[in-house]
Amino acid sequence: MSTGFLAVDSGGSGLRVVVGAVGDSGRGHGPLGRRVSREPVRTGARGIDPEHLLGQLLPMARALTAESGVTRIDTVVVGAAGLATLGDALRAELPGALARELGVRTVALAADAVTAYVGALGPRAGAVVAAGTGLIAVGTDLTRWRRADGWGHLLGDCGGGAWIGRAGLEAALRAHDGREGGSAPLLARAEERFGPAAGLPGQVYPRTDRPAVLASFAPEVAACAATDPVAAEILGAAARHLADSAAAVCPAAGEPLVAVTGGLTRLGDPLLVPLGDELAKRLPQARWTAAEGDPLDGSVRVATDLASDSFTLPSDDRMLWVTTVPDG
Repeated sequence: MSTGFLAVDSGGSGLRVVVGAVGDSGRGHGPLGRRVSREPVRTGARGIDPEHLLGQLLPMARALTAESGVTRIDTVVVGAAGLATLGDALRAELPGALARELGVRTVALAADAVTAYVGALGPRAGAVVAAGTGLIAVGTDLTRWRRADGWGHLLGDCGGGAWIGRAGLEAALRAHDGREGGSAPLLARAEERFGPAAGLPGQVYPRTDRPAVLASFAPEVAACAATDPVAAEILGAAARHLADSAAAVCPAAGEPLVAVTGGLTRLGDPLLVPLGDELAKRLPQARWTAAEGDPLDGSVRVATDLASDSFTLPSDDRMLWVTTVPDG
């Protein structure tokens, strides 16, 4: 088991890296070791910074190969947040650098929504909604990729954690003002978490991590939904947004699979029950299924399929880009 692969998940919380091996039969043997960095890869004027990524990845790769007995890395798959719009420098520089430093021959760069898809469903037709602080949906009929939303908390991410939290805080402030559509239970929870309602804008607007602050209130909305019709309607509207995004990317033919991944699923029945109803109405031909794994699992699946010559997913310059580095 001397030839191996690296699978990488690069996101807002840092870098996760797995090394795996390919046996004599050409089939992947799966993960043999893991490393984690809590430092997110920087973005700048050129987008995602290749040097900063390599500065973290290469020491982890060398340590993992030494521990696992893998003597040569032939394939690297990097799933990266923001790749579709911020990945030009990675595409230009990463394959050559990995070839020089590790002897890599095949490099795949994937949007993190694509690795979330592959982790959830594998190489099967369907749609995956990745719902956490933000929200993006990705679908494929195995000939091309489609995406919906993922436009950030100011312009989109409709139904995601920040969207739910913002709607809950708006309802709290409506109750504070005495306007229609307010929620006294949400006002009480907002003041318990953030202090007096009049100071809430100062707790939210100046923050550089504003989406995360807003999303932190989403569990409070879910906790109120059983007895508060305003909170229940917020989650019902979120479910409709999730179903809208899933329907926009889901293949129309056959019986595609639909999965929802991400931290928002931890809100439980207050969101998932109305979501199930909405998906049944919007996508009667589809089958809702539990996600099999996470984005790192998706990177591992792409890497093992590439390493074993069984890769069947469609390539796309922005969503899933695969290149072979020439010798020399």
